[in-house]
This record gives sequence, C-alpha cells and structure tokens, in this order.
Amino acid sequence: MSLLVVGLSHRSAPVSVLERAALHADTQAKLLQDTLAAEPAAEAAVLATCNRIELYADVDKFHAGVAELSTLLAQHSGVGLDELTPYLYVHYEDRAVHHLFSVACGLDSMVVGEGQILGQIKDTLARAQELHSAGKLLNDLFQQALRVGKRAHSETGIDRAGQSLVTFGLEQLALARPVEDWAAGKRALVIGAGSMSSLAAATLARAGVAEVVVANRTAERADRLVEILREGGAAARAVAMSAVADELTRADVAISCTGATGLVLTADAVRAAVAGRTPTAGAEVPAPATSGSGKAGPDACPVEVVRGGFSVEGEAAVAGFDAAELEQHGAWVDNAPGRRTQAPEASEADAIAALAAVGRVPEMRRERTPGPVRDVALALLDLAMPRDIDAAAHRIDGVRLVDIESLADASADAPMAADVDQVRALVAEEVTAFGAAQRAATITPTVIALRTMAADVVASEIARLDGRLPGLDGKQRAEITQTVRRVVDKLLHAPTVRVKQLAAEPGGAGYADALRTLFDLDQETVDSVSRATPQDRESATGTAGKNRGPA
Repeated sequence: MSLLVVGLSHRSAPVSVLERAALHADTQAKLLQDTLAAEPAAEAAVLATCNRIELYADVDKFHAGVAELSTLLAQHSGVGLDELTPYLYVHYEDRAVHHLFSVACGLDSMVVGEGQILGQIKDTLARAQELHSAGKLLNDLFQQALRVGKRAHSETGIDRAGQSLVTFGLEQLALARPVEDWAAGKRALVIGAGSMSSLAAATLARAGVAEVVVANRTAERADRLVEILREGGAAARAVAMSAVADELTRADVAISCTGATGLVLTADAVRAAVAGRTPTAGAEVPAPATSGSGKAGPDACPVEVVRGGFSVEGEAAVAGFDAAELEQHGAWVDNAPGRRTQAPEASEADAIAALAAVGRVPEMRRERTPGPVRDVALALLDLAMPRDIDAAAHRIDGVRLVDIESLADASADAPMAADVDQVRALVAEEVTAFGAAQRAATITPTVIALRTMAADVVASEIARLDGRLPGLDGKQRAEITQTVRRVVDKLLHAPTVRVKQLAAEPGGAGYADALRTLFDLDQETVDSVSRATPQDRESATGTAGKNRGPA
C-alpha cells in the first residue's frame, strides 16, 4: 500500500485561501483524470468540501507523488503553487488512513462530531467509482472509512460533541436562547435549494418559523423543496431569484447556500433591506469578531457545504418531514452542472521542495476580540462556497452575519465530550486492522499462485499414473487422486497460514518475495492473479480449492 493524501483544510489554511481553492464538481472530475494520467498515481479520489480539499492517490513514489499532487491541486484550484504550499499537509500510508478515518468520525471537522462528512465521503467514493479512478485500495479505504464513521456514531457519544452546521449556525444566531424560542414566528428566506439549503429550510420549519420562502435560479427545484416542506405541515412558498431583494425586506432571518460564483447578497442590498426597520425586541447580541476591509475579499467567510447526505443531528432536526425526499432533492440539485470558472494554471515547481518533509500543518486560530453590542433586525447565515453574502454586511446596524470564522471560534470553545477519546481509540484500532488487512492482502496472489501450481503438479502426476496403470478402475483412481491432494494440502497449509500472519505484521511485505523465491513462482503468474477478480481467482483454483481443506 502506498496511499498518499495532499490537502488543505480549515485547520491549515485561512478562509481566503480555502475560498479561492474551492473545486466545483466539473473541476474535481478533471483533477481526477489528470491525476490518473500522471506517472506516480494509479488511483485517485478527491474529497472536496467547503472547509477541506484533499487529493488521495495510490502512488509508487513518495516524493514524486507529493510534487505531482501538489502541482495538480494548484493548477485546478487556481491558487499559485508558491502561495498554496505553506497551507498544504501531507499524510502517507498508515498516517493517511488515520487521517481519513478521523475525518469520517468528525474528529477533524470544524464542529467536532458532526455527521455530515459521512455523506461527503460517500459522494467522494461514488464520484471516483463513476469516473473509474478508484481501484481496490481506494475502494477498500473509503468503504472502511464509512463503516468506521458509522461505528463511531453508533458506539460512542460523539454526537453529543457535534451537530449539523445548520443547527450550529442557527445557535450562533440565537446566542443564549434556544433556537425554537428564537425562531418562533420569524419570517425566513432560504436562498438555494440544494442539500444544505433543504436541511436549513426544514430545520427552520421545525423550529417554528411563521413562513419559509425559498428562492432558487431553477423554479422547479424551489417548487419541489416547497412541496416537501408543505407536506410536513410548514407554511412555505417559492419565489424567483429576482424577488430576493424584495423578500429580504420582509425577512427576519436569511440563509444562503448557492453555487453562484459571485455575491448573491451585496452589502447595499442588505442595507436597503433593513432601512427603517426596528430591531427585534430583546435581541441584543455581540457583533461577530472579524477583520479586514469588509469588501468581497479575503475576510469574507464560507461555511462547510454538504454535497449530499444529512448529518445525524440534521435528520433529527427534520423529524416530521420526509428526510429521504429532502436528501434526494438535495442530491438532485447538487448534481446539476455548475458555472464556476477555473483560474489560470500555476507551475511553480520550486515551491514543492520543502513540502515532502511536512506532515500536519499546525492548526491556525485567529485571536478573538469582542465586538460592540447591537440589536438585530436581520440575521444572516452564509453556507455557500464561495460566499454568497458580502462580509461587509456585518458592519450594518441591525444586521448579524454568522460566517466561517465566527463558527470556527465558537466551535473552538465548545465543550469536548468525553467520548472523543473513545473515538480516537476506535480510530487507532481500525487503522491497525486496516493496515494488517492490506498487508495480508498483498501476499494473497502469491499464495493463490502457489496453490494453483500445486494443483497443476497433482493433475500432471495423476495423468502420468493413468498412463502407467491403465487398469485402475474409477474408484481406485479417485481414491489415489484424493490422497495425493490431501498430502499436498497438508504440506502447504501451515506455511501459507503462517506467511499470511507474518505478512500482516509491520514490515511483512518481504514474505511474498520469499515465497516466490522458495517455490520458483513465475512473477507474471502472480501478477495475473493480482489483476483477476475474486470470481476469476476462485475459478483458477477450482478443483484444488474443493479438496484442499482449511488454509
């Protein structure tokens, strides 16, 4: 196994870099194709979310793999390699497995324990399978990551440490008040109709808002989401995107999550929407800590976008609604062709030199400074990547904007459940088991080739016996054949079982070479077994397999 992951996340890179490096679905597909075309990589998968971009590959050379994957990430993200390199982290073999398993359990999420990442990992695997970029290693890896993540949520209390980002974002808007109390009777505007927007709309409806207005560029998608909300008993209606400015003047809370490349809500539009409005009574809140000019630049902040699937907390939040339909609706919208543009390529190979020696980049946190107390007339939650809402909106009187930095700061102060340690132990256990299974699997083709050779020798000797003793009746021949096979199986049983055990241990890769040398096995035969499907292998060992006994 030569698994390599090169990536960046909210723990290693500032928001401005994450936002610029965002990869649309079409760009991800091109990245996978180019990665497979590169010499070091045999398999590839891209895990791309709002706060994480990671390229996984099965490589035959570590340093060449790091250089190639880093360059490809820079080219397809449009961020220059010299600028991107300081924020990249590299994990190899068991450390790469440990990283993905931790991600799947929510240990590496902005909100520790959130379950939305499982849907993203599932989508990553499905995309790689559809594009035929995932082979045995990545299929095994991502499928096991999904099982580990599900095990963490079912066997531990990690859910107590995390929640969906929609719920977490609404809690930040509500501050100390329960979301249900804060949302009751409010008018809500949801911009977008994808999976995150669907979850947001359903969560607001369950929280008791008076009405949910859904705006989307494609009317059919907005109508479908509204239909689902109404079936759950909520007051909802759909409007065209051209009506957003007018609807914003009547909204108390607005959540935006679209695939637009530019701003959906400018500061001027927000200012016009709250002009002359009286802030909500008793809703004095601290302004979020931010820095920067307030322009549509580096200090504007996205929030993790789910491209399919709901978190555990998310499903609970939409109890009473048809969560399956909401998920299907979100997936349907998310799979639509995008409109993002790709920035120019970057080829600054000199910036890679120090990267191969780098492991995890230390987590980056910004100092928090308390802001002034302000009343709120309009609460805004931006869940898009790149951002939908102008960061300058937080400066407007009567407006509260929750963004990725305020969410990151809040999650840093959130209490960590005691179950987090249990999940870490679970991940360590699963990584060890996965590594052992992968190492043991490397010797399986050699063992199969050995047994196939032994079966051929038995068949050849029985044929020779037939020529020397033509008078043997069928019963006698069958007994002799069975006896010879039992002898061969018993001789091979202990060595093959033991070599599998030894190969599963760290440093056990050399046992396959030793077995090939001792029994003079042809490398091409072993390679052909490696390329064969499990059904082909069973067929190849056919008759011998029926009589060999335990191995």
